[in-house]
Amino acid sequence: MRLPEGDSELVQIVDASLAEAARRSGEWLACRPGCTQCCYGAFAITQLDAFRLKTGMRVLHAADPSVAEAVKERARAWLAEYLPTFPGDRETGILGESDADLEKFEDFANDAPCPALNTVTGLCEVYAWRPMTCRVFGPPIRTEAGDESATALAHCELCFKGATESQVAACEMPIPHGLEAKLLDEIPSRGQTTVAFALLG
Repeated sequence: MRLPEGDSELVQIVDASLAEAARRSGEWLACRPGCTQCCYGAFAITQLDAFRLKTGMRVLHAADPSVAEAVKERARAWLAEYLPTFPGDRETGILGESDADLEKFEDFANDAPCPALNTVTGLCEVYAWRPMTCRVFGPPIRTEAGDESATALAHCELCFKGATESQVAACEMPIPHGLEAKLLDEIPSRGQTTVAFALLG
């Protein structure tokens, strides 16, 4: 399975949106190389994210096999430690969708570094292929189903220290949820997974 052709467009739109949000945010946005606040704790990724990471691993392996193998080794170590309590299918890596599984995932691997993170440099070694969650973390964003008049904007707790609600709102990062949903419909695989499983896929 190859990435849908529109994924490059999605990435370009999101990255441009991030750059504009960062420009408007200025010093309020604490995100910098080496800041790893968002790189700890397991989080769910879509199958589109998973395919992008798999593509990135193939590119990385061709460009720098030693780095690619180091990433895979961290992913294997991550699974060795956390697989016994994984709230989902331990063969496929698909997260469970029952209320019990969702509740378990809330407390699953919360302190674990992402296998893609080089903890020495503080950098993501698959940064160009990172999941959408990683691409939008930091600036103020609104949830997909949110009603603009009723929901608050969410942002990294390290960012926007001292900013007013209106100042935060002025830096909102729009997310193309519709395009992402369309691309997900083109992928036969269903369900969410985690970065570790995708890196070894």
